[in-house]
Amino acid sequence: QVQLVESGGGLAQAGGSLRLSCVASARTFSSLTMSWFRQAPGKERELVAQIRWSGGLTYYADTVKGRFTISRDNAKNTVYLQMNSLKPEDTAVYYCAATPLSWSSGVVNEYPYWGQGTQVTVSS
Repeated sequence: QVQLVESGGGLAQAGGSLRLSCVASARTFSSLTMSWFRQAPGKERELVAQIRWSGGLTYYADTVKGRFTISRDNAKNTVYLQMNSLKPEDTAVYYCAATPLSWSSGVVNEYPYWGQGTQVTVSS
């Protein structure tokens, strides 16, 4: 069983920055593909960023490319999402997710493990 706990959400002004963290309880953390999803009110949950177990491969949604950076520290069982140049449209609940797949197509059903979510609100 894998437990994920996010932190770092909050309120930011447009153009500002926030850093999300997700700590995993899994002994096999270093073998998991980790991702950040977000869900805005009335919208479907969408993949924001993904990182392979080694950290050598990453993916970003077009809407965040160049502004967000995903990284991981396998020694600390932690994945991060650095969010810069925030926009009001980035406002959502952000979820950390893990999958044993070597890579994900971004489908929610591919992820058996989820955190509880952390709210990010960006004011204009």
